[in-house]
Amino acid sequence: MKTTWCAETASKAYIDTVKAVKPGGFPSVASGFEDSNVAELVSAMAAGFKAQLIVEAWTRGGDLSTSIALSIASRHTKGRHVCVVPDERSRLEYRDATRLAGVSPDFIVGEAEEVMCGLPGVDFVVVDCRRKDFAKVLRFAKMSVRGGVLVCKNAHPRSVPGFRWRGILGSGTRVVRSAFLPFGKGMEIAQVASGVSGSGNKSRWIKHIDQHTGEEHVFRR
Repeated sequence: MKTTWCAETASKAYIDTVKAVKPGGFPSVASGFEDSNVAELVSAMAAGFKAQLIVEAWTRGGDLSTSIALSIASRHTKGRHVCVVPDERSRLEYRDATRLAGVSPDFIVGEAEEVMCGLPGVDFVVVDCRRKDFAKVLRFAKMSVRGGVLVCKNAHPRSVPGFRWRGILGSGTRVVRSAFLPFGKGMEIAQVASGVSGSGNKSRWIKHIDQHTGEEHVFRR
């Protein structure tokens, strides 16, 4: 997996998101723009990593700023933003809210496992830990050949005690790096590599950092 970063695209998405979620900007769902810092960060990250398939797992009554931010990022990367909702009531609420906000992501209704297995090549995933099935959304995500980035909102230890990427993701998913950020109500972020390695597979991962560019490359042998 080769990780590439485009600072210019990240900056443009960040600035557009700041303008969109500022006071007096687009209307939101009931909770308002409580997660503006989260929105600005995920927009810049998704755009900077040139994500082509962005998947968001939204929960009813949730803040809409992240959805606006991901839609903005997808426009800058010329990619696709898909929102996964658990039921028809959530779909209607999300549809009406995003229309008011002036964005139009795709949305899919269904069980996390079924929906995520039908979305191959995911680059960027954002889930709300208030969803009961948030772990399944992450576990069944079919990442692209270059791997991807996983983001969990509302992941403060008091809300999600004992959070461990190893316990959430499948045994074949390799976490390249991870971090907890105190934005919003806590964010857990992980960069994952593509590919699986079962118990009988003797392959191993090798990490190399280019001394000239600073880029990190992860190979499986």
